Amino acid sequence: MASGDGGQVTDQDAAARQAAEVAVELSEADQPPDRGRLTRALNGVARSAGRVGRGTGITKRDTDAARLGTAAKRGAQAARRGAGTAGHGASLAGNWLAAQVVAMGPRLRIRDQATLRAQFPGRSDDEIAALLIQRAAVAAAAVGAATGAWAALPVLPAFPAEIAAETLAVVGIEIKLVAELHEVYGVPATGSATERAGAYIAAGAIAGAVLNRGETRRLGRDIHEDLRRRLSRG
Repeated sequence: MASGDGGQVTDQDAAARQAAEVAVELSEADQPPDRGRLTRALNGVARSAGRVGRGTGITKRDTDAARLGTAAKRGAQAARRGAGTAGHGASLAGNWLAAQVVAMGPRLRIRDQATLRAQFPGRSDDEIAALLIQRAAVAAAAVGAATGAWAALPVLPAFPAEIAAETLAVVGIEIKLVAELHEVYGVPATGSATERAGAYIAAGAIAGAVLNRGETRRLGRDIHEDLRRRLSRG
């Protein structure tokens, strides 16, 4: 998991890279993560997001007016809606978050079918899929629990870096889940790493995800059912 010190990383994709590390480790863990270590890692993502986010021109006034939300799920929804409904500040934040999601996608370690079957010996494809969905739901819930105090703030900081950190971590978990469900059933996306990540983001409507365990689980089940229908028709 990302160390969380954030001091040596200054490039534009730093938050995306750190969030990808968090998402991969959480998704593949056999046991719930250590709460303190996870919080430190997410703090590192938030610091990177804050440093770069200041360059978007978002001000406290913009953020308060746009009301990205006092909860992380509102931040994710505002990021999806953009300027049309959330105002100038939300549009800037949404554009930045969207760019970070695109940058994060190719950095996520995706296990292929052979690797997943080797890690879950004796399990059917459906059983492996169920385990992946369960682990992703637990991982997303862990992120939400670690950042719950941020979501309770009555007024967000000038750039909602903490919300950006939670959004990126959970979206990373969900992109990885969607990708690995496709791998389990032998229908992975094709193209470059960036193109494959883009296909998985589109397939799962990732940008509109609401950040809680129920939605992550629902996303996984929807993708799972869709894959099974496609294969049964094929």
